[in-house]
Amino acid sequence: MTSKARKPTSAIRRPDKDVYQRITDRIVEQLEAGVRPWHQPWGANGCAMRPLRHNGVPYRGINTVLLWMEAAANGYGSPFWMTYKQSQELGGQVRKGEKSTLVVYAGAIEKTEEGENGEEIEQRIPFLKGYCVFNCDQIDGLPDQFWPKIEPVEPKERIAHADAFFANTGAEVRVGGNKAFYSITDDYIGMPPFEAFESAESFVSVLAHETSHWTRHPSRLDRDFGRKTWGDEGYAMEELVAEISASLLCADLGIEDKPREDHAAYISSWLKVLKNEKRAVFQAAAHAERAVTFLHSLQPDASSGADAPRAAAA
Repeated sequence: MTSKARKPTSAIRRPDKDVYQRITDRIVEQLEAGVRPWHQPWGANGCAMRPLRHNGVPYRGINTVLLWMEAAANGYGSPFWMTYKQSQELGGQVRKGEKSTLVVYAGAIEKTEEGENGEEIEQRIPFLKGYCVFNCDQIDGLPDQFWPKIEPVEPKERIAHADAFFANTGAEVRVGGNKAFYSITDDYIGMPPFEAFESAESFVSVLAHETSHWTRHPSRLDRDFGRKTWGDEGYAMEELVAEISASLLCADLGIEDKPREDHAAYISSWLKVLKNEKRAVFQAAAHAERAVTFLHSLQPDASSGADAPRAAAA
């Protein structure tokens, strides 16, 4: 009689009650060490990309950051992640002693209550549910498709598909000077000449950041955190959104996300925001996902996005 395979204890681990605080603490720890956890230029097998579900659908929002962090910490080469049950259904077995990674799903409960005057009041109560996944590097017996052979893109003078992507957004880009910025007053992006950048990837990374700011205009996503002066919490929150969305966009375009030296100055501001509000990084990741989704919607081949997984948000 054969014995049934034992499930690793980590596979049935329940997430902490305060998921927000647990994840925020991890990100704060990374920032205090001078590491931007959403910045993952190498991706899987040396190619920039998002982490993928077992069915090939990319993760979104805060889950992208969480899985990038875990992959970097453990040196995982596969971009695929799945639950213990999914691994078994595919003929795999999580190796004994392997620890799972927490990911989250945002949803809401619709509830009807009776008001003071007897009228019915509809309430929408948001919730955040955590569940555990494993990287395919932790699982034996899976099909070869979960370790794709991806060749890094050879560097070029210009990255044509990225140039086309940004052109399709319709954003006005004025080239000149030595600063990259977005002017919400005049609604345009200022960029130094392409030749001023050390690489085509650096140019794309910076343009992705500024184009993310461009989405905040009232005629687009109307994103406003009440920013007033450089370094205040509203300003830092908007920069955090642009930082994360630029990393997501570069991953979608398959381009290495080059860090900007000036963004190291924002780390202390980000830490202040995250320590004051445990939901801040979830909100920033959700806003970043909306910005990237909006930019994708401006492309000629844009789909409805109705079947896209929902970004974890609060």
